[in-house]
Amino acid sequence: MKINIGSKNPVKVEAVREVLLDYPRLKDAETFSLDVLSEVGDQPKSLEETVQGAMNRAKNAFQDCDYSFGLESGLMVVPHTHTGCMDVCVCAIFDGEEYHLGLSSAWEAPKKVVDFMLHEGLNMNDAAFKAGLTPDLDVGAKQGLIGIVTGGRCDRKAYTKQSIVSALIHLE
Repeated sequence: MKINIGSKNPVKVEAVREVLLDYPRLKDAETFSLDVLSEVGDQPKSLEETVQGAMNRAKNAFQDCDYSFGLESGLMVVPHTHTGCMDVCVCAIFDGEEYHLGLSSAWEAPKKVVDFMLHEGLNMNDAAFKAGLTPDLDVGAKQGLIGIVTGGRCDRKAYTKQSIVSALIHLE
């Protein structure tokens, strides 16, 4: 079995590979990381855009394989939050005919980060850097902002894995 992952982000790729090990039918699959376009904004600002980005990544990675995985993180409107929105990771698995979707838990970034994202168009990496929360402009390829704000209790890989497990419900 061959599985393509529509990302070169090491956190996303490792998350898929680690989750697959828990599934007898998928654990021996060959996985390949592909650099594909999400065809949405650099920082999705709605659940619809985030889902579409994950689906586009999965579709664009579906090349000579059994399944392709697309992962996209973005904001979604959530009433009664401090910032008006939360971040969520969406996993889309494409089998050539159907998409199988899963979401992670959602979390609220600090207000100054969300303001930079919404009002200046920055992605989360750049917004976290500009807000002074990290000196690393590539934090999204490591622990992610969620790793920083939770003190390492939940990192980007863990929250990405939640979306993958949720999407795999339909394939088990």
